[in-house]
Amino acid sequence: MLNFHARPSFRAHDDGGTTMSKDTTETEVSGRRHGGRYIYEELRRRILTLQLKPGAPLDEVSLAEQFGLSRSPVRDALARLISEGLVTILPNRTTLVTPLEIEEFPKYVSALDLIQRAVTRLAALHRTDEDLAIIQKADDAYMRAVESGDSEALTETNKQLHIAIAHAANNPYFVGYYERLLGEGQRLTHLHFDFTVTSPAATKLGRDHGELIDAIQRKDADLAEKLAHEHTMLFQKRFLDYMRQNMTESIAVS
Repeated sequence: MLNFHARPSFRAHDDGGTTMSKDTTETEVSGRRHGGRYIYEELRRRILTLQLKPGAPLDEVSLAEQFGLSRSPVRDALARLISEGLVTILPNRTTLVTPLEIEEFPKYVSALDLIQRAVTRLAALHRTDEDLAIIQKADDAYMRAVESGDSEALTETNKQLHIAIAHAANNPYFVGYYERLLGEGQRLTHLHFDFTVTSPAATKLGRDHGELIDAIQRKDADLAEKLAHEHTMLFQKRFLDYMRQNMTESIAVS
């Protein structure tokens, strides 16, 4: 499912042989940076919501034409997405949306479980009152997204909640890797979101984080870690329920 083979040789500074002159104005530089940020955010949104399908090719020239910008900000955006594992460069230099390798799902869940337990336990041990306020605010945003039924808002607010917990753990080494795993989780959630919210057999979305946040608030590290593990297992159950349903329907149609 996860193919995290970002290649460090990606040349984000090359602009088709054209270099930036010394007299480039600050306005031009700012505009290019803003353009690169917009392209990054838009491509990231399309990838996470599966509007850009796993394995879809990403052509610099076509993207530059689509966004009405030069290739340089496109390359900057792609370089950032590569660093996050959402875009991959093949040995033949083809750039594509990182495939979802479903057979790797157990390994993904194992990695997510370990880091989710670690950051949640550490958050319970080290959180400050300020951290707790940020976590609670993030959970409120998540609940509003659940009530709205907006899948894009739901996956993004869920991610931001868990990142807030990771920051409360007071160990920055965890944050980047955890964010990368959560990004892959966003794609998987979008894959089975409709099933989760409509199927009578599926575990419904709801107040998934209440007890976990309460354990962090009370600084109960053992309980926080236990609930983090259960949270991962709930995500796994939802996805596997979706996969079983799809397999059953495929067999019935065949």
